[in-house]
Amino acid sequence: MAELQDSSSSPKLKQTLGPLMLWGLGVGYVISGMYFGWNIGLEKGGTLGLAIATFFIIIMYVTFTFSYTELACAIPKAGGAFDYADRGLGKNMGFIAGIAQIVEFVFAPPAIALAIGAYFHLSFPQFDTIAIAIVAYLIFTGLNIYGVKAAASFELIITILAVGELLLFTGVTMPEFQFENLKQNALPNGVEGIFAAIPFAIWFFLAIEGVANVAEETINPQRNVLIGFGSAILTLVVLCLLTFSSSVGVAGWEAIVFPVGSDTASDSPLPLALGRVVGENAFLYELLITIGLFGLIASFHGIILAAGRATFEFGRVGYAPRFLGKVQKKFRTPANALLINMVVGIFALLTGKTGEIITIACFGALSLYIISMITFFSLRKKEPEMPRPFKVPLYPLFPALALTIAVVALVAMTVYNLMLGAIYFGFVSVSFIAFKMFYKEEAKVV
Repeated sequence: MAELQDSSSSPKLKQTLGPLMLWGLGVGYVISGMYFGWNIGLEKGGTLGLAIATFFIIIMYVTFTFSYTELACAIPKAGGAFDYADRGLGKNMGFIAGIAQIVEFVFAPPAIALAIGAYFHLSFPQFDTIAIAIVAYLIFTGLNIYGVKAAASFELIITILAVGELLLFTGVTMPEFQFENLKQNALPNGVEGIFAAIPFAIWFFLAIEGVANVAEETINPQRNVLIGFGSAILTLVVLCLLTFSSSVGVAGWEAIVFPVGSDTASDSPLPLALGRVVGENAFLYELLITIGLFGLIASFHGIILAAGRATFEFGRVGYAPRFLGKVQKKFRTPANALLINMVVGIFALLTGKTGEIITIACFGALSLYIISMITFFSLRKKEPEMPRPFKVPLYPLFPALALTIAVVALVAMTVYNLMLGAIYFGFVSVSFIAFKMFYKEEAKVV
């Protein structure tokens, strides 16, 4: 896509990221999904229901990731799915892909912020959960404004710590694993529970595609994006399987959903499982809770980074107010976009409804995946000669599988979340109407 006329005189995003940084971002965006959120799916579908949903979602994410990598390597732009759809399907579908991406990336952080508050509250009950979440927003939005290299370096460090913590958690809990615990009340709501659990299976991997949004800031993106994406999805699938089995295997799914004496789903399932093994007063319990915060912070911080780039690109091309597309001159980061995203996120977290926020983010994610795979097929047909440094294996099977599962998942989510679906699709519709009313095509240069 041609650049806007004034782009040559504007500050540009700085290329500083290599493959290790991209792995850190890819895993970091997602790893909080191992620490909380997914356990709410157990309440909906039980062990078997969530396991079946997760099986198909893993297939969707593996096939989607390789297909999306082809797009990211061919079109390394900060807008990710928005830029791909804009080129492959036209500006109308480009707008819808972009607004879906923004919903996903802007609504995932407040859910994670609530979990950060919940984990922190376990060790320091004198601090309010919401207050901690807001402070986290201020700190990590500020770090992202300061610079992408500093932000990505921090992300890499805490991601490594978070992966190490999950492996340590698995090592402590696996000796207590009993297969019988997986079979306890395994499908409490029947087949319907499988479909109701879909958003929480998606939460295991939500936002992995955010790697594409920093392609414009990546050194040799045609090579490094592939390495970052591929290694990240492999790491996450392994962590998902370990976390699921070692948590539920300790005492059954209900033990990591409901704290003792409560019928409200917890935002901290791993401490519930660990407490069954070592006791809540043990040093190892306190240590793992403390380190566990790094997993939440990794995703929170990383998705804030990706969300800033998505909103920035929307403003840069005029699909949203122009000030969102400005690069901060000193730090060369999308400061305005980051600040607006923070304000929206804080309003969302003030509702305190983790499950509903996760579901809204998943609506955005699935819409993005569907449009991206349609774009994939469109560009293969319309621009067969486009340079593609990486091509998806097993074409057309991989993109077709990703598209099919994403469509089924979106339909199922809508059926089982009618009110949230109405809110999401209503917001997208109103945004699209506003776009058609106010967007003006600008002169471009070749």
